[in-house]
Amino acid sequence: MRTLRLARIALEAEGLRLRQRARRGVARLALLAMACGFLLAAAGFAHAAAWLWLRLHWDPPQAAGLMVGGDVVLAMFFALLAARSSAGAIEREALAVRRRAVESAVGAYALSALALQVLGLLGRVMRRRH
Repeated sequence: MRTLRLARIALEAEGLRLRQRARRGVARLALLAMACGFLLAAAGFAHAAAWLWLRLHWDPPQAAGLMVGGDVVLAMFFALLAARSSAGAIEREALAVRRRAVESAVGAYALSALALQVLGLLGRVMRRRH
């Protein structure tokens, strides 16, 4: 009975931990959204400042062409960075550990199922003898 009570307490504690983790995740997501909004506003003002500076030195069509060209170069740079991103060593190792754990769990389940079958067979054999 004590084991069941301890298991229930552990389950309740894990539920509480997961709920708090979810709350923290939602709060972090909201703060990240606000940070992204400010970052977009800053990028907009940087664009406006660059446009004003370029207009001082070139005609408006040339300034617009430079702005578009700069944006395309930056977009290509970030696209190449995103395309180059691949799984790191930690991610690959975690995947390998997960696969080994799943294989072990499946093996343990199969072994316990086999043991139950053997025990059932032994029980039937023992009952026939009596």
